[in-house]
Amino acid sequence: MTSEPAPKAAKSSLGRHAERLGSLFISDLHLTAERPGANARFFRFLIETAPAAEALYILGDFFEAWVGDDALTDPFHAQVVAALQRLVSHGVRLYVMHGNRDFLLAEDFCRASGATLLTEPHVVNLFDRPTLLLHGDVLCTDDLDYQQFRRLVRDPAWQASFLARPLPERVALARELRARSEQVKGNKRPEITDANPDAVLNAFRQYGVQRMIHGHTHRPAHHRLMVDDRSCERWVLPDWYDTGGYLSCGDDGCVLVYLEP
Repeated sequence: MTSEPAPKAAKSSLGRHAERLGSLFISDLHLTAERPGANARFFRFLIETAPAAEALYILGDFFEAWVGDDALTDPFHAQVVAALQRLVSHGVRLYVMHGNRDFLLAEDFCRASGATLLTEPHVVNLFDRPTLLLHGDVLCTDDLDYQQFRRLVRDPAWQASFLARPLPERVALARELRARSEQVKGNKRPEITDANPDAVLNAFRQYGVQRMIHGHTHRPAHHRLMVDDRSCERWVLPDWYDTGGYLSCGDDGCVLVYLEP
């Protein structure tokens, strides 16, 4: 297996959109009103780059936390949703997938933004090449504590109980869980929070694809590997904490592009 660092593009803005892009993939923006730098990069991306795409896929952790669709009343969330709706009005197809921070995105969010919610995992026929889309946390099978937590919060009964709480209480609880998660993650070896190689191989075999795209690990790269005599590739998307970036895929393949600061 080989991996390549993502090349930095000289410029990601398309100006007046003279060129037409294929499908764009982003994840791990962790948008919150408390992180204005990432927010500004995202809004600029929606204006300067995304309108030239055929489709935009957001593969999880779009928001730092999403405690239910009644959070649409939050002014910052409303601003984000309005920006997405403007993109859709330009003819760009918009797809979203749950991450480990925003697994409660639901019908009201999709109705307001114009997005289609994808079930994870999802196989898309991307320019005649079947491609497996994931958020990526299911691949981190060595992180046993996290996988146990994931099973808990993805349980419909847990979600119904959580959503029955008042909105301010959910917001406070989400903030507490994030702080606890960051503390625990800091004590784990880096390889524990990365994709397990066997889990990657099993996913390629189970879905019979030769390309996989995911985020979650915040370790952007292009991995090439052989799976049962098949040449496969795994693209890992960047987070947006410092600069941000996206994967652009067309009929001639994919390329990772970092945004300018």
